[in-house]
Amino acid sequence: MMQIVLIGFCAGAASALLFASVASGVFLSILLFYLSPLPIMIAALGWSHWAGLAGTVVASAALALAFQDYFFVTYLIGIGLPAWWLGYLALLARPVAGTSDSFEWYPLGRLVLWSAIIGTLVIVAAIPHFGLDQASFQAALKKAFASALSLQTDSPADAQDPVDQTDLASAIDAWVFLAPSVAAAVSTAMLLLNLWLAGWTVKVSGRLRRPWPNIPAMTFPASAPVLIGIAVACSFLPDLPGLISRILVATLLVAYALLGFAVLHTITRDLKGRGILLAGTYAAVFVFGLPVLMMSLLGLLDAAFGLRARFGLNRGPPSSPSP
Repeated sequence: MMQIVLIGFCAGAASALLFASVASGVFLSILLFYLSPLPIMIAALGWSHWAGLAGTVVASAALALAFQDYFFVTYLIGIGLPAWWLGYLALLARPVAGTSDSFEWYPLGRLVLWSAIIGTLVIVAAIPHFGLDQASFQAALKKAFASALSLQTDSPADAQDPVDQTDLASAIDAWVFLAPSVAAAVSTAMLLLNLWLAGWTVKVSGRLRRPWPNIPAMTFPASAPVLIGIAVACSFLPDLPGLISRILVATLLVAYALLGFAVLHTITRDLKGRGILLAGTYAAVFVFGLPVLMMSLLGLLDAAFGLRARFGLNRGPPSSPSP
């Protein structure tokens, strides 16, 4: 028990420092901020979810003492509790019927979907801070974007050319519309990245209790296509229901993009130049962003038509080249 408390304290202190680094305004601090769930996940996966929960409490308390505002609430809702919950789910297991030493671990696909749902909830939880309806939310967000741009350019808005003001207003309107969905998608992607990094780190240390999952064989439950279908249909609703639905669609597309990468890894196993193809795809998604939609489409097609079963999943591993 004492070891769990000590590990939780160290993980919480590290996570709080990573999270608070964003207050410095340095560009590198953004990367550190996105890595703030990592210590909590490492503690949860390597020791127990109690260590992760202790780390979340320690980090929240430290941020509450260091910053005399609600900064710690942002950490608690957006970083600490999501990291602890994913770590808790990852170690859930049940005995396989008829055996005493075999376990069925919580499916990877469900962990991915949970990350998407958490990414949605994190952004939805921030909406009341800006307004209780879509009009007030967008107005507050627009004002915040305009203030940020004014600080960046160090010039008042009325000093700009009228044509430039019109273009700027259109750009701000576009960002106001896209920002919640983009933020939720980034939150989901960062949760998944941190979960992979934490799992890999704990696996290397020899403390990972569950076997490493077969990521290319990952599947989603049958309810996943229904969920994204309902979310897409509801995204056309007015006011907050439509906004929340669009946020959910964005996070689910990230989940299906990961499924798309699993499909790509599977169906290209026997191709020559596979490494170049995969590296180019990852680079295109990382640099340009929009190609991720193609991976989401690939994941959706696999869910609908079973592409891996048709073209790759039943194949054996790549054969060694003959001498």
